[in-house]
Amino acid sequence: MSTTVTQVRTAKVPSKQSALKHTQIKIEEQEVSPLDTPDIPLPPPSKNLSEVLSIDKATPDGHVARDPRLIRLTGVHPFNVEAPLTPLFQEGFLTSPELFYVRNHGPVPHVRDEEIPTWEISIEGLVENPITLTFKQVLQNYDQITAPITLVCAGNRRKEQNTVRKSKGFSWGPAGLSTALFTGPMMADIIKSAKPLRKAKYVCMEGADKLPNGHYGTSVKLNWVMDRNRGIMLAHKMNGEDLRPDHGRPLRAVVPGQIGGRSVKWLKKLIITDAPSDNWYHIYDNRVLPTMVTPDMSSQDPSWWRDDRYAIYDLNVNSAAAFPQHKEVLDIATAKPTYTAKGYAYAGGGRRITRVEISLDKGKSWRLANLEYAEDKYRDFEGTLYGGRVDMSWRETCFCWSFWSLGIPVSDLESSDALLVRAMDEALSLQPKDMYWSVLGMMNNPWFRVSITKENGKLLFEHPTDPTGPGGWMERIKKAGGDLLNGNWGERQEGEEPVEPEPVVEVNMKKKGVNRIINLEEFKSRSTDECPWFVVNGEVYDGTAFLEGHPGGAQSIISAAGTDVSEEFMEIHSETAKKMMPDYHIGSLDKASLEALQKSDNDDNTDTTPRDTFLTPKSWTKATLTKKMTVSWDTRIFTLSLEHESQLLGLPTGQHLMIKTPDPKAPSSSIIRSYTPISETNQLGAVDILIKIYFDGPAVPGGKMTTALEQLPLGSVIECKGPTGRFEYLGSGKVLVSGKERTVREFVMICGGTGVTPVFQVLRAVMQDKQDETRCILLDGNRLEEDILLREELDGYEAEGGEKCKVVHTLTQGSDSWKGRRGRIDEKLIKEYAGTPDEQTMVLVCGPGPMEKASKEILLSLGWKESNLHYF
Repeated sequence: MSTTVTQVRTAKVPSKQSALKHTQIKIEEQEVSPLDTPDIPLPPPSKNLSEVLSIDKATPDGHVARDPRLIRLTGVHPFNVEAPLTPLFQEGFLTSPELFYVRNHGPVPHVRDEEIPTWEISIEGLVENPITLTFKQVLQNYDQITAPITLVCAGNRRKEQNTVRKSKGFSWGPAGLSTALFTGPMMADIIKSAKPLRKAKYVCMEGADKLPNGHYGTSVKLNWVMDRNRGIMLAHKMNGEDLRPDHGRPLRAVVPGQIGGRSVKWLKKLIITDAPSDNWYHIYDNRVLPTMVTPDMSSQDPSWWRDDRYAIYDLNVNSAAAFPQHKEVLDIATAKPTYTAKGYAYAGGGRRITRVEISLDKGKSWRLANLEYAEDKYRDFEGTLYGGRVDMSWRETCFCWSFWSLGIPVSDLESSDALLVRAMDEALSLQPKDMYWSVLGMMNNPWFRVSITKENGKLLFEHPTDPTGPGGWMERIKKAGGDLLNGNWGERQEGEEPVEPEPVVEVNMKKKGVNRIINLEEFKSRSTDECPWFVVNGEVYDGTAFLEGHPGGAQSIISAAGTDVSEEFMEIHSETAKKMMPDYHIGSLDKASLEALQKSDNDDNTDTTPRDTFLTPKSWTKATLTKKMTVSWDTRIFTLSLEHESQLLGLPTGQHLMIKTPDPKAPSSSIIRSYTPISETNQLGAVDILIKIYFDGPAVPGGKMTTALEQLPLGSVIECKGPTGRFEYLGSGKVLVSGKERTVREFVMICGGTGVTPVFQVLRAVMQDKQDETRCILLDGNRLEEDILLREELDGYEAEGGEKCKVVHTLTQGSDSWKGRRGRIDEKLIKEYAGTPDEQTMVLVCGPGPMEKASKEILLSLGWKESNLHYF
């Protein structure tokens, strides 16, 4: 019997108008009651989430309402979450949108209701008929289908790999998967409209999410897309509701049987090509590199990432136990005779799970679990479901998880030390016993092991890891010295020695043969601004030789004179700098003197006397984070309130201040970095700092300090010290470099990204002084137009400055509408605007390391002297 099903859930329908209403599309549907509903799984009740959680309000996702039950795996932002395994499993075959796992690389695009009907997706590249479709046309002009599909993140169960050895990916537990009914057209129908050319081989997809390395994108083979048995589709609904923001509102790709990273959200482009995608995220994400490739090897040699043999498409066979739960306790005396173990299993490429087996004796023998194929119930159903035709009767592929269960006598559990789970698919692919560790920690699928510990008549069950934090048998075994890769889950065999943790190799900063013991009296009396002695980890160093050439300027060394600077030195300085320290090592401070020095430094920090100037060079002062303004998806202005409203920061033009904040990943440690504010040097009571947030990427960790700042709530205390820096602009063309004054008549400023902040400080000082005749030329390089920081101020100075100020923006990924320069800041651009080397011209450079290095090589090749170049 053919039946049409509309909404049968008991949950409230979201109050916002649906996209269908916006497009005024009428779909004939026959209302049926729940009693008339065919025997198919329908979605669980969902919640109408309308409140934005307080934790999200200060982030770029401040427009997205979310369920507080979700486990955040990458801090506050970006939003990467899985549901607690038990609630996820208990929802049944289909997952509610609010508990559906989320993998976001950056901010969620803010798509308003009124924008949805005109949302555009282009089909371009190797096609005879390039077209651009609106969302309305996607719904009106193409057949709509509805199908159940399980999406799985390639990082599912990654925390197990991270426990063995840290990978470059964050720690997913076993709930990085979810299932929903997706509704929309087949991607093949959309692409047919554009008529692919004969040489077309791939479909490249691109989303609307703006990320540090461009928009997210990836590709799949064209012949996969055109094969309807593979079920690749565009979706605008999920469980009968319009897509929610975290899941790709208003339109996404859904690629069944493959890793979730191929199902691009917020879909904007389908590009038909003859080669796989060259998108950064296609190349540097979703790969399983050979297990012998270390993180350092993969960073140093990009060819590992560009080898398409290591790209992941189809999911591998995998399983996990939901019951017993992690940390579940079973009282043997009161338990029923039989315990029912339950869990899930899935496979990739449309292959069916054919068996799940359970072992209680380390894999010597196996028991066959019962399997439930809820997906098959849709194959017998004919009709329309949530506005899409269910068309599965002919299809043999399987794209959903299966649930397994097995009744186990409690006496058998009592005599076992672990419950092991493994699954097999119809290609006889079987989960391996042992882990295949790789750089990104993806596709982890060894046997799922639940440990069993008996104590006081009770059984304690532990999963391998706990996604909410520390815990799990793997961490416990590792701490006890077990080798998790010994083939026996880290349990030591007879004669096997405990594994010693790998020692942390510290750089030796002491000079060989130096045994001089220095007391506090000598240290204090000998340490002056001209001969600054300072202490690092109990050792005394003479910084006199640093005064001339230290990158942070003489003030950095003078500020350290007579103090213990261990924390900031170890946090800020590179291994290269540490290796230089033996040359300046003069002795060791005796234990009593070291304790007295540290106590006196702490006493200095407790001085509460109001001061006119906030910054002090030798001690940390406390400011309060009172405002966080979003400039763009990855850039913020942090406002710090000083000790009182009439207090001056005390930072000369062109110099920096150090800020210190706790490390959220190691609360007992601090992170210290230097920044240049954008607020006026004479501003009272507060300071504004423009900072670009470097979020964690799939192959590259995020910025330690910037991600920590992003997570700080308003009201947090941030410690500051300064000033630092070799350069200071005194005004009227006079500069101070390493304490030496000189006069310039022109600045050439080369910057990129947030490197604009120190040169902006100098430019503003020049432009605000109408008597200052110094000429400024600023070359500002960025990727996208929206990446240009302080643009309004920079362009304003150029407009009002005439010959005094020239600002040149150049973009590497400018849009079609961009009318300015394109490309990097290269030799041609520098030669054009820096002109002939001149003793009265100074070049100021600040930006990413590669940009600074390239510009230095270019400038020196053009004849510029190093004495005329300054790098902030």
